[in-house]
Amino acid sequence: MSKGVVLSVMASVLFGVMYFYTSLLTPLSGEEIFGWRMLLTVPCVTLFMMISGDWPLVCQIGRRLRQKPALLIGMLLSSTLLGAQLLLFMWAPLHGRSLEVSLGYFLLPLTMIVTGRIAYGEHLSRLQKIAAFCALVGVANELYRVGSFSWETLLVALGYPVYFVLRRRLGNDNLGGLWFDMALLLPIATWFILNGDPSVVAEHPRLYLLIPLLGMISASALVSYILASRLLAFSLFGLLSYVEPVLLVGVALLLGESIGRDEWLTYLPIWVAVLVLVFEGSKHLLAHRRRNAA
Repeated sequence: MSKGVVLSVMASVLFGVMYFYTSLLTPLSGEEIFGWRMLLTVPCVTLFMMISGDWPLVCQIGRRLRQKPALLIGMLLSSTLLGAQLLLFMWAPLHGRSLEVSLGYFLLPLTMIVTGRIAYGEHLSRLQKIAAFCALVGVANELYRVGSFSWETLLVALGYPVYFVLRRRLGNDNLGGLWFDMALLLPIATWFILNGDPSVVAEHPRLYLLIPLLGMISASALVSYILASRLLAFSLFGLLSYVEPVLLVGVALLLGESIGRDEWLTYLPIWVAVLVLVFEGSKHLLAHRRRNAA
């Protein structure tokens, strides 16, 4: 278990590092950085799947696609939803929108709970209802303050649940489906790179080193995340996933962004909601350990 915890925290730290690392890649645009990330990450993930024995999952989806070509429409939509999230992750730090994205990641566990209730009829526990109420206070303050959430926050908080539901409906909610989602992004990733200014890299030689490092960080984070998910109980893995949005807030503050006085009533209730979910997960985890020890 300790190895799984280390890998999970390492993945969150690496994603946080990549969030900050984006600012070092200027004057590349967010689109170009996204393109390089995809082109460098997909081969690494392919190698990992071959070594780990997961490559048959890709072959299985490939066979389903040949038998039912219409499946490609859903897969293209799934890939587009993932691509939008990955592009936003690269774009936000360059445009001073890191806090908005981090707020979306804090809201994500709560929107996932609501999605489970709506899409699958899952029942909310008492603590989940308390967490939802706390988050609702933050949501109400943001709506009162500016009339709506930023599009970046909404894209993360609402886009990922739609993505996960779609993957489940397609029967692609495994590593093979993730590989196809990323592989289908390669044409647009290549276009972003080719459409950029080719002289930028030549004029900034440090990019010859920084761009390959981006691929190493991205691949290492993803592989660590996948390995951790296999080594840890689902509840503990879910709890550790809250490390990443905390780190994203830290990165946003390092990049010079700040939380305004009137924004605290948005952030604090949502953070309390996350803490309530962490508390509930900890209770389930301790109960599971006691049952195993008995």
